[in-house]
Amino acid sequence: MRRPEVGAGRVRIGVLASGAGTILSALLEAGLSIVVVVVDRPCAAQEVAERAGVPAVLLERKDFSPSFDREAYSEEVARALLCRGVEVVAMAGFGTVLAAPLHDAFPGRVLNTHPALLPAFKGWHAVEAALAAGVKVTGCTVHLATLEVDDGPILAQEAVPVLDGDTVATLHERIKQVERRLYPATLAKFVSSIERRAPASARGEKAS
Repeated sequence: MRRPEVGAGRVRIGVLASGAGTILSALLEAGLSIVVVVVDRPCAAQEVAERAGVPAVLLERKDFSPSFDREAYSEEVARALLCRGVEVVAMAGFGTVLAAPLHDAFPGRVLNTHPALLPAFKGWHAVEAALAAGVKVTGCTVHLATLEVDDGPILAQEAVPVLDGDTVATLHERIKQVERRLYPATLAKFVSSIERRAPASARGEKAS
């Protein structure tokens, strides 16, 4: 996988990941200008980033108790992104809910993908909840992340049918297939809108 060139005027993206890196792979394959990947635990996403020539930063979360200092950890994540010139943040299965310091550093520029048609089935167990509810259709949502989990403005959605005999694993895999297409396309559209609004000087062009 070849690392995309980050030229003048290209919006610099930071990705937050915690798992296998399948969403990260889809974002990289889409040619988005990803300049850093931050993970909160040792995981395969680090290897995905490194194979693509993108720096991977491990900010390991070791405290999962109620006393976890979420504010301090969020500040650490924000610093790791800001020092690399990140302008847009894409959450790709990040296992830690982040607090105000991250959102304050990137207001209106943190994106997330969720395996349900929000506002239905918020939270970590959206696929299980959809099956338990007996719905015939669920799906994938790409939205702007806010302090309220799974509650930000919706940017894109696509429905996925729930089939007879579906398990959490089979349904989640069909949702992921949509997610790996919808998320990169939505993120590309989002950053393109920022690039179009940038002044000519920021794009490395001569003003007319």
